[in-house]
Amino acid sequence: MKITKEQFENVIKENEIVLIDFFATWCGPCKMLAPVIEELSEMNLPNTMICKVDVDEERELANMFNISSIPTIIVFKDGKAERQALGYRTKDQLLNMMKF
Repeated sequence: MKITKEQFENVIKENEIVLIDFFATWCGPCKMLAPVIEELSEMNLPNTMICKVDVDEERELANMFNISSIPTIIVFKDGKAERQALGYRTKDQLLNMMKF
């Protein structure tokens, strides 16, 4: 699910764990990561939301988290950014990031 700055607050408040993939459509590593993110979202993990933010469309939201390299993954727990990773990650690595 692609989210905007306007949706961001509600998404992180309404879900215990939120993984956000900050990406751009022109980014090679982002394109490699896209199927992994899609696979995670199809798993329907309990109390978990998997989202994407296009840094070109949502510059203000990207700036809020000082995104300077993409892809950047941020995992929120109970509304707070808890973990962050840069670059491509495997499904298992991302699942481990969401374990609290």
